[in-house]
Amino acid sequence: MSRPVRIEVEVAGHVGHVFASRRSADTDDAGATAGAPGRDAGTKGSAEPAQGQPAVVLIHGIGASHRYLERLHRNLAATLDTYSIDLPGFGATPEPDHTLNAAEQATYIIGALERLGVLDFVIVGHSMGTQFATEVAVQQPARVRYVVLMGPVVNYRKRTVARQALALGRDCLFFESPSSNAVVLTDYLRCGPSWYLKNLRVMMDYRLEDRIMDVSAPILVLRGEHDPVATRDWCHRLAARAAAGAFLEIEGTGHVVQHNKSVEVAEAILRFAGRTETASATEPAA
Repeated sequence: MSRPVRIEVEVAGHVGHVFASRRSADTDDAGATAGAPGRDAGTKGSAEPAQGQPAVVLIHGIGASHRYLERLHRNLAATLDTYSIDLPGFGATPEPDHTLNAAEQATYIIGALERLGVLDFVIVGHSMGTQFATEVAVQQPARVRYVVLMGPVVNYRKRTVARQALALGRDCLFFESPSSNAVVLTDYLRCGPSWYLKNLRVMMDYRLEDRIMDVSAPILVLRGEHDPVATRDWCHRLAARAAAGAFLEIEGTGHVVQHNKSVEVAEAILRFAGRTETASATEPAA
């Protein structure tokens, strides 16, 4: 399978990168050049989405980027059109002139997908990305078929920066692979402490346990068995508060479940979305 095409998309003055794997597109690595002609002035790089089936959209968490979603992306892209988004201010994207809250990031996601012709999708968020995914589902319920929340935050019993830092530290030390730690750490360094801390306040203030009740689409709450950030009781609470909620735990991993158990997570997403295909087994050693 060819590498995803990187497409630069500007929405309301904010620039992000969309990494697109389109099964219907006849693209190769040359199409990944950000300077390729786009659909309009706000889009660089292009390919047409498949018709008649939903796409899968992957959203990273605080300080991160599409990089720790790459394994999951590859597995899902064997079955469905798949898009990973580097939100404004993260990855290699320019920092916005102000800190975007969850609703504003969701507006960016919706606008970027609309420019790419993606109007019917399953949205998957990890960590803080679960907040953005939830907001997308609230803002555009007609476009979102299913919602998957992986390692959701912030646990109402741990709503302090110190407790979140302690849980994340435990996860990195005891439950993550060397490769997941390496990807996350390098992305944190690229994000920078100032932008990270600004977004940390946004993350801490968001009440996912309340906002999830406004989502009409079916929701799968998914966690790694040993995740100290998204604990079992917290995830059960979220699933119970959703209009149509389900809970799933993936054995033998921590918070960055989609990197360390990408095949299992991809299969869970496909099953939840009503697809019976087995995900392509492309998970390398840790």
